[in-house]
Amino acid sequence: MSDARKIAAIVLAAGRGARFGGKENKLLAQLEGEPIVRRVVRTALNSRASCVIVVTGHEREEIEAALADLDAAYAHNPDFASGLASSLRVGLAAAADDDGALILLGDMPGVEPTILDALIAAFEQAPDCAAIVPVCRGQRGNPVLLSRAIFPRLAALRGDEGARGILRSIEGVIELPLDDARMLADVDTPADLAQFKRS
Repeated sequence: MSDARKIAAIVLAAGRGARFGGKENKLLAQLEGEPIVRRVVRTALNSRASCVIVVTGHEREEIEAALADLDAAYAHNPDFASGLASSLRVGLAAAADDDGALILLGDMPGVEPTILDALIAAFEQAPDCAAIVPVCRGQRGNPVLLSRAIFPRLAALRGDEGARGILRSIEGVIELPLDDARMLADVDTPADLAQFKRS
């Protein structure tokens, strides 16, 4: 990738994960011997992204400790309790000098670097697009790649709203078909985690 197309990978790891239940932070739950969030950050590091930024919030110290030896930068969101939008804003602000940003959810440990690299390659082929969104079986998934051109619009989001609504309402969003259902699967509950362990 040329220096002209810098793509940051932003891992959103600030939420409480209330649906997981109990006192355990789901991002720190173990999957194949390592915390879920660590698997996601390693995926980002193994992709063609120019840098990896982890947005922290709830249990910031514990999240950073789980990632201590990985080459990632951190952007803390003190307003994480207000919802997803605040974490997205913090991450995009940290990537303001990049041409685009891959948005990874910290609770999606099945995503592989190949998915990220496919999104980056598609963006390189359509540098004037607003975003690249992966689609599997007719359903939009994650991560998504957002062009810097729409960062200001995303910065206006509030509450627990992510980029999904905006990406459905604006022009210039390219859907990239990928036959990989892992981009549709996240860990919201212990049952979800058990499913990952069985797969």
